[in-house]
Amino acid sequence: MIRLPQTPRPNAYQLVEEEGLAYARERNDGPDELPYWFEGAAYRFTEAQVDELERVTDELHAMAMHATRVMCHDTATLRRLRIPEYAWPHLRRSVEENWTLYGRFDLLWDGSGSPKMLEYNADTPAALVETAVTQWSWLETVQPDRDQWNMLHERLVRTWQKHLGDNEFVHLVAGVAEPLEDWNTIAYLADTVREAGGRPITLPIDQIGVTGDGRFVGLENDPIRTCFAMYPWEWMLAEDFGRRAVESGVVWLEPVHKVLTGSKAVLATMWELYPDHPNLLPAYWSPDRLGPDYVVKPVHGWEGAGVKVVRDGRTAASVADRHTAGQEAIYQTYQEIPRIGDCLPVLGTWVVGGHAAGLGIRETDAGRLITDTQARFVPHFIDAPRSTPQEVQGWIDEAEQN
Repeated sequence: MIRLPQTPRPNAYQLVEEEGLAYARERNDGPDELPYWFEGAAYRFTEAQVDELERVTDELHAMAMHATRVMCHDTATLRRLRIPEYAWPHLRRSVEENWTLYGRFDLLWDGSGSPKMLEYNADTPAALVETAVTQWSWLETVQPDRDQWNMLHERLVRTWQKHLGDNEFVHLVAGVAEPLEDWNTIAYLADTVREAGGRPITLPIDQIGVTGDGRFVGLENDPIRTCFAMYPWEWMLAEDFGRRAVESGVVWLEPVHKVLTGSKAVLATMWELYPDHPNLLPAYWSPDRLGPDYVVKPVHGWEGAGVKVVRDGRTAASVADRHTAGQEAIYQTYQEIPRIGDCLPVLGTWVVGGHAAGLGIRETDAGRLITDTQARFVPHFIDAPRSTPQEVQGWIDEAEQN
């Protein structure tokens, strides 16, 4: 795994924005206006390294789902996560019956040794468009003879095809005031639904209607049967909408059990179930069993919100609470991000339809201890010849048979 300088395309930002990455220059919340999409460098992997990432991702996903099943019956954890009791039976049924679309692990690795899991963004994960579309387009232009671990699009289409009938409607919703990134994710997923033979309908989540007998309907009173919501379950379950949602009979993506899988509580449960696993970091509900270096993570947080890094017993870095104020936290052993040159990459490995599907990398400058909204997305490639579409479909078929 090597970070190599690259010559950016002269019209790079115009290209990626036209392809759907509308926040390529706007996502950074910092004062310096550094762009989010960065193609002045790329990470190079060997085939063996990608094989290892794929193996680890599949194993971690299976472990996380086992942990989710355990958490569904752990009333102490459910209460700590503030899951209302009416939802508990739905969680237990969901984890056994409902299918899922996607999720993203964040891993630390420099290409040698054992990758370490930081967390599992299993509900409304970000960085889908840049991983599935933008970096692939970059590859075709800049590294046309090389490969990339990127089967997200193919797996998304295949997953929809497995679960939808021809011309079946799929509603895709997000919060009306949520960032442009959420709506771009919705737009891209609508394209994958369309390619799979479905009929996507996008609308703000607050425009979903409820009939007198509890059925959910769209703007024209069209029945909602399958709905992808770019809206986290911990928010939904905290509202009256949540009870109606789990009782509605709608197939939700992600399903309600992802409120557990996507929480930081899964880190503590996985460590309890798989102590000393080479791809896990020790994690607990209290720092008492950890040393002087650890990370405090709110149970329902993303993009670094509310995270605090403690070194030698003192706070070394922190991010404002934003949406995480008042939450309980998980305490995880601090692990330095491997430094490659002057940069600190975090590897986002994706799971689509229950299978490892690809890689997206966000990096920060050396010296920053937390990967947050000021991170930039950098493309990658495999130092190997390009796979053919037939090979990709063969791998997808093989994975689904195993």
